[in-house]
Amino acid sequence: MALSFISTSGHAPPVSFLEAMRTGLAPDGGLYMPSHIPMPKPGFWKDLSRYPFTEIAYNLAKPWLEGELSESKLLSVAEDAFNFELKLVPLAGNQYVLELFHGPTLAFKDFGARFMARLFSEIADREEKTVNILVATSGDTGSAVAHGFYKVPGVKVFLLYPKGKVSRLQEMQMATLGENVTTLEVDGVFDDCQALVKQAFTDSGLQSSMQLSSANSINVARLLPQSFYYGWAAGQLMKEGVEPPVFCVPSGNFGNLTGGLLAERMGLPVHRFIAATNRNAVVPVFLNGGEYRPAPSVQTLSNAMDVGNPSNFVRIRHLFGMDDHEIRKQIRGYSYSDAQTRSAMETLFRQQNYLACPHTAVGLRAAAEYQKEEQNGHPVVTLATAHPVKFRDVIEPVTGKEIPVPERLQQWLNREKKSIPIRNSYSDFSELLHESRERNEV
Repeated sequence: MALSFISTSGHAPPVSFLEAMRTGLAPDGGLYMPSHIPMPKPGFWKDLSRYPFTEIAYNLAKPWLEGELSESKLLSVAEDAFNFELKLVPLAGNQYVLELFHGPTLAFKDFGARFMARLFSEIADREEKTVNILVATSGDTGSAVAHGFYKVPGVKVFLLYPKGKVSRLQEMQMATLGENVTTLEVDGVFDDCQALVKQAFTDSGLQSSMQLSSANSINVARLLPQSFYYGWAAGQLMKEGVEPPVFCVPSGNFGNLTGGLLAERMGLPVHRFIAATNRNAVVPVFLNGGEYRPAPSVQTLSNAMDVGNPSNFVRIRHLFGMDDHEIRKQIRGYSYSDAQTRSAMETLFRQQNYLACPHTAVGLRAAAEYQKEEQNGHPVVTLATAHPVKFRDVIEPVTGKEIPVPERLQQWLNREKKSIPIRNSYSDFSELLHESRERNEV
């Protein structure tokens, strides 16, 4: 029997996984979550260290897609989507870095985007209407989605990013493709972009004329593949015979952390989680006993974490049955200024010869602080979210180390930018979407 997915708002009918993926946001404005947490096959976690990454992905995805996609097709999707490596790098002091930036766009978002793109491709033949994917991005989500969905039949992508608040490389990776990918340069911040996308999903007139979906972490299909690499990392540590790890997650919209929490509920051997943020510390303030109060986002060096009202926090609360005490027991929260981030990058390079992007540096600083406080012997695995070359303008002045740009990235810097500037106005955004639909019908 297929697993059903329900809205966190509780006022929408349950749907299948592919339907939840296709619609993105529930009709009542809530986010989809599984009605219960499905488990992989018996013995899977015990034998975790024996599996390569693609088989871990297949085994964790299978109970979510039971009855919707054949086993052979699901395995094919996993093998095609995850045709790049990931690395678990040991550092001093019982710390590890899980490098998730070895995919096509050198960011962890490649995992979610490529998996989703292949699922959309699989169901494209079942849909008579073009699926229009709306995505708000503060950096790497945009380039990962752009490349993951580029030229996928039956799919159009609209990427909204804040003007002047993403790195040039991030911008050029997503704003130079064209074809079925339209990039919109919004005069605002990430939260404004996210608000425009959310408003589109609750616009009944737009919904009735266009099939809308999202590849942001508001889409439950983005969360599922972000649970896979937690399993792989735990399996690598099992080979070394070490204790269950603490996972430290650089966090912005909190989809990556939610993926880890879902893996834990499916049986992942883990001791605890750490949420590491920059000055946008809404969640760490809550985790340390304060009120949860969304606030306007603040621009920082670690731009992908510049989120003042993280969408996935509602999922975390849903997962814990709205028990804030239990959330605080399982997740520790830390936040750091730009000055502390620079200091962390400099120290990591000087002491361990490790180059970390600002997001990863925030995570590694939180990991070190946690270890100093707890001293419990559990290894800490920090998720490295982006290749340092994507933030060379920040890292090079701090470390004095020149970071060469790989040829595959240099080509994007030499291309023509094709993004469309728009105001932070829903009427402008909806008008653009309607015009796109009308052009398709001509």
